[in-house]
Amino acid sequence: MNKHFEDARYYLKRAGETAKKGIAEELEPVEERVRELTGNEEEPEPGRLEEIRSDLEEIQERAEGEAKEAIGDAREKLRGLRD
Repeated sequence: MNKHFEDARYYLKRAGETAKKGIAEELEPVEERVRELTGNEEEPEPGRLEEIRSDLEEIQERAEGEAKEAIGDAREKLRGLRD
């Protein structure tokens, strides 16, 4: 492809991205007002602390399940030894 076309394509892409950012910035107050009127609050992204807390809860649940399973297995082995 001709170098001029490659340059033109690059600058058109940048112009499109810049226009998209500009439109989003201009419409931000309108979006906030619409959300306010409709009661649809924007969901905040989970923070790092919330992600860690969620991961720890999952790990705890998994560990509890594994512990209960291990206890059950041990009880069965003891029953087998007693019989």
